[in-house]
Amino acid sequence: MDDNGIVLLVEDDKEILRINRRILEKEGFTVLCAESLCEARQKLAGQSPDVLVLDIMLPDGSGLDFCREVQDFTVSPVLFLTALDENHEIVEGLAAGGSDYITKPYDMEQFVARVKSHLRLARMNQRAAEQAKTLVRGPLTLEMVSGRAYLNGTDLLFNAKEFALLRFLIQNEGTTFSKEALYEAVWNLPVIHDARVIKSHLSRVRVRLQGSGYTIETVRGVGYRFGHVK
Repeated sequence: MDDNGIVLLVEDDKEILRINRRILEKEGFTVLCAESLCEARQKLAGQSPDVLVLDIMLPDGSGLDFCREVQDFTVSPVLFLTALDENHEIVEGLAAGGSDYITKPYDMEQFVARVKSHLRLARMNQRAAEQAKTLVRGPLTLEMVSGRAYLNGTDLLFNAKEFALLRFLIQNEGTTFSKEALYEAVWNLPVIHDARVIKSHLSRVRVRLQGSGYTIETVRGVGYRFGHVK
Protein backbone atom coordinates (compact mmCIF):
# COMPACT_ATOMS: atom_id res chain seq x y z
CA MET A 1 0.00 0.00 0.00
CA ASP A 2 1.21 3.53 -0.79
CA ASP A 3 2.57 5.39 2.21
CA ASN A 4 0.02 8.17 1.65
CA GLY A 5 -2.84 5.70 1.91
CA ILE A 6 -5.88 4.70 -0.10
CA VAL A 7 -8.75 7.07 -0.93
CA LEU A 8 -12.12 5.92 -2.24
CA LEU A 9 -13.87 8.56 -4.35
CA VAL A 10 -17.63 8.06 -4.77
CA GLU A 11 -18.80 10.59 -7.36
CA ASP A 12 -21.16 10.38 -10.35
CA ASP A 13 -19.75 13.47 -12.11
CA LYS A 14 -17.08 11.95 -14.36
CA GLU A 15 -15.13 15.19 -14.75
CA ILE A 16 -14.93 15.84 -10.99
CA LEU A 17 -13.96 12.20 -10.48
CA ARG A 18 -11.19 12.48 -13.07
CA ILE A 19 -9.76 15.71 -11.65
CA ASN A 20 -9.87 14.55 -8.04
CA ARG A 21 -8.28 11.25 -8.92
CA ARG A 22 -5.48 12.93 -10.84
CA ILE A 23 -4.63 15.44 -8.11
CA LEU A 24 -4.72 12.84 -5.31
CA GLU A 25 -2.56 10.41 -7.28
CA LYS A 26 -0.11 13.26 -7.87
CA GLU A 27 0.04 13.65 -4.09
CA GLY A 28 0.97 9.97 -3.74
CA PHE A 29 -2.40 8.47 -2.84
CA THR A 30 -3.76 5.23 -4.24
CA VAL A 31 -7.20 6.21 -5.54
CA LEU A 32 -10.24 3.97 -6.01
CA CYS A 33 -13.19 5.35 -7.96
CA ALA A 34 -16.91 4.56 -7.91
CA GLU A 35 -19.71 6.32 -9.77
CA SER A 36 -22.50 4.79 -7.69
CA LEU A 37 -23.15 3.29 -4.28
CA CYS A 38 -23.28 -0.16 -5.87
CA GLU A 39 -19.76 0.31 -7.23
CA ALA A 40 -18.62 1.71 -3.90
CA ARG A 41 -19.84 -1.41 -2.09
CA GLN A 42 -17.94 -3.57 -4.59
CA LYS A 43 -14.74 -1.57 -3.99
CA LEU A 44 -15.13 -1.87 -0.21
CA ALA A 45 -15.61 -5.63 -0.49
CA GLY A 46 -12.08 -5.97 -1.85
CA GLN A 47 -10.24 -2.99 -0.34
CA SER A 48 -10.00 -1.09 2.94
CA PRO A 49 -9.56 2.59 2.05
CA ASP A 50 -8.12 4.96 4.62
CA VAL A 51 -10.42 7.83 3.63
CA LEU A 52 -13.78 7.97 1.80
CA VAL A 53 -14.76 11.05 -0.21
CA LEU A 54 -18.48 10.78 -0.78
CA ASP A 55 -21.04 12.70 -2.81
CA ILE A 56 -24.52 12.82 -1.30
CA MET A 57 -26.71 12.82 -4.42
CA LEU A 58 -25.88 9.60 -6.23
CA PRO A 59 -27.86 7.76 -8.93
CA ASP A 60 -28.76 4.78 -6.76
CA GLY A 61 -29.21 6.34 -3.34
CA SER A 62 -28.16 8.84 -0.72
CA GLY A 63 -24.59 9.25 0.41
CA LEU A 64 -25.95 10.03 3.87
CA ASP A 65 -27.50 6.58 4.16
CA PHE A 66 -24.33 5.02 2.79
CA CYS A 67 -22.24 6.85 5.38
CA ARG A 68 -24.39 5.36 8.16
CA GLU A 69 -24.09 1.94 6.51
CA VAL A 70 -20.30 1.86 6.27
CA GLN A 71 -19.87 2.79 9.92
CA ASP A 72 -20.80 -0.81 10.75
CA PHE A 73 -17.56 -2.12 9.24
CA THR A 74 -15.04 0.72 8.92
CA VAL A 75 -13.65 3.48 11.09
CA SER A 76 -12.22 5.34 8.10
CA PRO A 77 -13.21 9.03 7.98
CA VAL A 78 -15.89 10.07 5.48
CA LEU A 79 -15.59 13.45 3.79
CA PHE A 80 -18.74 14.65 2.06
CA LEU A 81 -18.07 16.49 -1.21
CA THR A 82 -21.39 17.81 -2.46
CA ALA A 83 -23.32 20.68 -4.04
CA LEU A 84 -25.74 20.69 -1.10
CA ASP A 85 -24.64 23.76 0.82
CA GLU A 86 -27.52 24.72 3.09
CA ASN A 87 -26.71 24.85 6.78
CA HIS A 88 -29.20 22.13 7.70
CA GLU A 89 -27.74 19.89 4.99
CA ILE A 90 -24.23 20.34 6.40
CA VAL A 91 -25.49 19.57 9.90
CA GLU A 92 -27.27 16.46 8.59
CA GLY A 93 -24.10 15.25 6.89
CA LEU A 94 -22.02 15.60 10.03
CA ALA A 95 -24.79 14.02 12.12
CA ALA A 96 -24.79 11.02 9.75
CA GLY A 97 -21.18 10.35 10.70
CA GLY A 98 -19.26 12.49 8.28
CA SER A 99 -15.89 13.77 9.48
CA ASP A 100 -15.96 16.79 7.17
CA TYR A 101 -18.25 18.53 4.69
CA ILE A 102 -16.92 20.26 1.58
CA THR A 103 -19.28 22.11 -0.76
CA LYS A 104 -18.92 22.45 -4.52
CA PRO A 105 -17.31 24.45 -6.03
CA TYR A 106 -14.26 23.98 -3.84
CA ASP A 107 -10.61 24.94 -3.66
CA MET A 108 -8.46 22.02 -4.77
CA GLU A 109 -5.57 22.76 -2.42
CA GLN A 110 -7.96 22.92 0.52
CA PHE A 111 -9.58 19.68 -0.58
CA VAL A 112 -6.22 17.84 -0.64
CA ALA A 113 -5.22 19.40 2.68
CA ARG A 114 -8.41 18.16 4.32
CA VAL A 115 -7.95 14.64 2.97
CA LYS A 116 -4.40 14.59 4.35
CA SER A 117 -5.51 16.04 7.68
CA HIS A 118 -8.20 13.42 8.23
CA LEU A 119 -5.85 10.65 7.19
CA ARG A 120 -3.27 11.81 9.75
CA LEU A 121 -5.92 11.98 12.47
CA ALA A 122 -7.26 8.52 11.58
CA ARG A 123 -3.78 7.02 11.77
CA MET A 124 -3.08 8.71 15.09
CA ASN A 125 -6.33 7.28 16.48
CA GLN A 126 -5.45 3.84 15.14
CA ARG A 127 -2.02 3.93 16.78
CA ALA A 128 -3.58 5.05 20.06
CA ALA A 129 -6.07 2.18 19.93
CA GLU A 130 -3.32 -0.35 19.22
CA GLN A 131 -1.16 1.05 22.00
CA ALA A 132 -4.06 0.81 24.43
CA LYS A 133 -4.14 -2.96 23.81
CA THR A 134 -0.43 -3.48 24.37
CA LEU A 135 2.25 -1.95 26.53
CA VAL A 136 5.77 -2.28 25.14
CA ARG A 137 9.12 -1.56 26.74
CA GLY A 138 12.00 -2.84 24.61
CA PRO A 139 11.69 -6.64 24.36
CA LEU A 140 8.95 -6.62 27.01
CA THR A 141 5.30 -6.70 25.86
CA LEU A 142 2.19 -6.64 28.03
CA GLU A 143 -1.07 -7.72 26.39
CA MET A 144 -3.77 -5.79 28.25
CA VAL A 145 -6.75 -7.87 27.17
CA SER A 146 -5.28 -11.31 27.91
CA GLY A 147 -3.30 -10.18 30.94
CA ARG A 148 -0.12 -11.87 29.70
CA ALA A 149 3.43 -10.54 29.57
CA TYR A 150 6.09 -11.62 27.09
CA LEU A 151 9.86 -11.21 26.96
CA ASN A 152 11.18 -11.60 23.42
CA GLY A 153 7.98 -13.48 22.61
CA THR A 154 8.22 -15.90 25.55
CA ASP A 155 5.32 -15.90 28.01
CA LEU A 156 6.56 -14.85 31.45
CA LEU A 157 3.70 -16.74 33.09
CA PHE A 158 2.71 -14.04 35.55
CA ASN A 159 -0.31 -14.62 37.72
CA ALA A 160 -3.01 -11.93 37.71
CA LYS A 161 -1.59 -9.88 40.58
CA GLU A 162 1.99 -10.06 39.28
CA PHE A 163 0.79 -8.82 35.91
CA ALA A 164 -1.30 -6.04 37.50
CA LEU A 165 1.66 -4.99 39.64
CA LEU A 166 4.03 -4.78 36.67
CA ARG A 167 1.43 -3.01 34.52
CA PHE A 168 0.82 -0.38 37.19
CA LEU A 169 4.54 0.31 37.65
CA ILE A 170 5.18 0.52 33.88
CA GLN A 171 2.24 2.86 33.38
CA ASN A 172 3.76 5.06 36.07
CA GLU A 173 7.35 4.58 34.98
CA GLY A 174 9.85 6.66 36.94
CA THR A 175 7.46 7.26 39.86
CA THR A 176 8.32 5.71 43.21
CA PHE A 177 5.52 4.07 45.22
CA SER A 178 5.51 2.85 48.80
CA LYS A 179 4.51 -0.76 49.41
CA GLU A 180 1.28 0.53 50.97
CA ALA A 181 0.44 2.56 47.84
CA LEU A 182 1.18 -0.43 45.61
CA TYR A 183 -1.04 -2.68 47.68
CA GLU A 184 -3.93 -0.25 47.52
CA ALA A 185 -3.48 0.28 43.75
CA VAL A 186 -3.11 -3.39 42.77
CA TRP A 187 -5.18 -5.25 45.37
CA ASN A 188 -7.81 -2.50 45.68
CA LEU A 189 -7.86 -3.05 49.42
CA PRO A 190 -6.94 -0.90 52.39
CA VAL A 191 -3.34 -0.81 53.50
CA ILE A 192 -2.13 -3.80 55.51
CA HIS A 193 0.84 -3.89 57.87
CA ASP A 194 2.24 -7.18 56.60
CA ALA A 195 4.56 -6.28 53.70
CA ARG A 196 5.37 -9.87 52.76
CA VAL A 197 2.64 -10.07 50.08
CA ILE A 198 4.01 -7.10 48.15
CA LYS A 199 7.64 -8.14 48.62
CA SER A 200 7.07 -11.70 47.42
CA HIS A 201 5.24 -10.52 44.30
CA LEU A 202 7.91 -7.91 43.54
CA SER A 203 10.62 -10.53 43.95
CA ARG A 204 8.97 -12.94 41.49
CA VAL A 205 8.42 -10.17 38.95
CA ARG A 206 12.05 -9.03 39.22
CA VAL A 207 13.32 -12.54 38.54
CA ARG A 208 11.23 -12.86 35.39
CA LEU A 209 12.35 -9.43 34.14
CA GLN A 210 15.99 -10.51 34.05
CA GLY A 211 17.37 -10.05 30.56
CA SER A 212 14.79 -7.44 29.58
CA GLY A 213 16.97 -4.45 30.45
CA TYR A 214 14.36 -3.35 32.99
CA THR A 215 13.80 -3.99 36.67
CA ILE A 216 11.76 -2.89 39.65
CA GLU A 217 14.17 -0.78 41.62
CA THR A 218 14.08 -0.43 45.40
CA VAL A 219 14.46 3.18 46.49
CA ARG A 220 15.69 2.86 50.05
CA GLY A 221 13.30 4.36 52.58
CA VAL A 222 10.81 5.39 49.88
CA GLY A 223 9.50 2.45 47.88
CA TYR A 224 9.69 0.90 44.42
CA ARG A 225 9.75 2.06 40.82
CA PHE A 226 10.03 0.58 37.33
CA GLY A 227 13.04 1.55 35.24
CA HIS A 228 16.14 0.53 33.32
CA VAL A 229 18.71 -1.75 34.87
CA LYS A 230 21.63 0.39 36.02
